[in-house]
Amino acid sequence: MGIPQPMNSTPRVLLIDVDGTLVDTNYHHALAWYRAFRAFDKIVPVWKIHRHMGMGGDHLIGELLGDEVEKEQGDEMRAAEKVLYRSLIEEVEPMDGAKELIENLKKADHRIILASSGKSYEVDRYIDLLDIRHLVDGWTTSADVDNTKPRPDLVLAALEKGGEDEALMVGDSPFDCIAAKKAGVETVAVLTGGFSPEELRESGAIEVFETLPELGAHLLA
Repeated sequence: MGIPQPMNSTPRVLLIDVDGTLVDTNYHHALAWYRAFRAFDKIVPVWKIHRHMGMGGDHLIGELLGDEVEKEQGDEMRAAEKVLYRSLIEEVEPMDGAKELIENLKKADHRIILASSGKSYEVDRYIDLLDIRHLVDGWTTSADVDNTKPRPDLVLAALEKGGEDEALMVGDSPFDCIAAKKAGVETVAVLTGGFSPEELRESGAIEVFETLPELGAHLLA
């Protein structure tokens, strides 16, 4: 697969992922899933779980443990992960430069939609942790759609909230890139989720940046 070409300009509407992009949660979620699986006598290495961060919980169990486990125990495992993650959420911190990125994009008259597949209480907590409720123009949660990433549903829901046909996705995982591509939206990515530049580009990212400040400099150039 060839390397996607950079965009010529930044669209006004920006669809910005939250988990792993604006807040440092990917490894917390991986640990919560590990503990949830272990409670059901299923041992999946944490590194392998991390490779699926960014994928919604409605897909993750089947991908890691198979369709039969998903059918028989999926709902119970998701409920367990929810409880276990709550015990870790107090440790979550913003990524360096996250609030400043949102502030600068808003000053430049961008319309900002948080394209999250997180649970409603999690997204609310992160918005308050970042202190950006007054800066963003809307957000999605897992409650907005029946299918989360890598399906395009959440990106399409975020795009609708943006109110314009053209937008740019900002994410940290291959699943952000895949979902956006399916929705007809280009993606720029950051390395904050723990995925390599090659993985992100192969999944559709047109540009990859190490940090949020570097990303912001590019978007506002």
